[in-house]
Amino acid sequence: MQVFNVQGMSCGHCVRAVTAAVKRQDESAAVEVDLGNAQVRVESSLSAEQIIGLISEEGYVAKAL
Repeated sequence: MQVFNVQGMSCGHCVRAVTAAVKRQDESAAVEVDLGNAQVRVESSLSAEQIIGLISEEGYVAKAL
């Protein structure tokens, strides 16, 4: 499980956007978004760099924890 700090998420749309971005590249990925702690947990074969890139494309600032 990879954990990322993601800034700029505030609502259900943000959750859906981040989840969809990861799942477009890895349909079997498990994505858990915690808005309160600004964290996204991802279980995927994608690298941390790939996931950060996908989240960034949606307009959020992400970094691995």
